[in-house]
Amino acid sequence: MEYVYAALILNESDEEINEDNLTDVLDAAGVDVEESRVKALVAALEDVDIDDAVSEAAAVPAAGAGGAAGGAAAADEAADEGEDEAEETSDVPDTTDEDEEDDEADGEGLGELFG
Repeated sequence: MEYVYAALILNESDEEINEDNLTDVLDAAGVDVEESRVKALVAALEDVDIDDAVSEAAAVPAAGAGGAAGGAAAADEAADEGEDEAEETSDVPDTTDEDEEDDEADGEGLGELFG
């Protein structure tokens, strides 16, 4: 994550995002720099307009007014689908009736003890 933050700092200060600048920022922050990660990030950001990406990311929560409600509805729907799948694929027999019968059988003699 610190690699991305370093790239954002460079972008905000209008510096070029290249391996040397990214390494300098990470060194200044006290991060143990891995060259391969720096190269990968620079390559990944080569054709990306960071300002556009940041503004789009910031706009996503605002565009989904009621996002929490939408997320809750989606979670409920996913849970319902999961229950449906569980019912369809359940190989375990329903033993609730047998358990109740066993409980009744276990307690047959107790009525006689207590009158």
